[in-house]
Amino acid sequence: MTIFASTFGLTSGENRERWFGKTIKSITKMESLVKFVQDEFVTRKEFPEFSAGDTITVFYEIREGDKVRTQFFRGVVIQKRGTGATETFTIRKMSGTIGVERIFPVNMPALQKIEVNKRGKVRKSRIFYFRGLTGKKARIKEQMR
Repeated sequence: MTIFASTFGLTSGENRERWFGKTIKSITKMESLVKFVQDEFVTRKEFPEFSAGDTITVFYEIREGDKVRTQFFRGVVIQKRGTGATETFTIRKMSGTIGVERIFPVNMPALQKIEVNKRGKVRKSRIFYFRGLTGKKARIKEQMR
């Protein structure tokens, strides 16, 4: 499907540029407004710095009916992505012979604390190749920070 500029009543390149320029400016204004609201009103908890390759333990609340209990998930960080309120990180652990991955939003209210157990030395920020490794190949060298 082809949309011609004449459909919008724009005949010259200058008018098209002016129309698209206004649209882009309104989009950037909306993005800055969303960022302002996230910075001001979304409460952020303080967690230690960690990156891909680190072994961490995440403590989070689980509600079962009217009971609340704390459960932990310990594994290797495969990736961190996003910024601000949409930031998430993925952890992978081995449960027996089966790999289990879990994605945690940083701003999840049930998240209680994060402990960094080991700092890993990896060259990439997203270590998806780690999924295919087993045995001794799945070890990550520890980095002294």
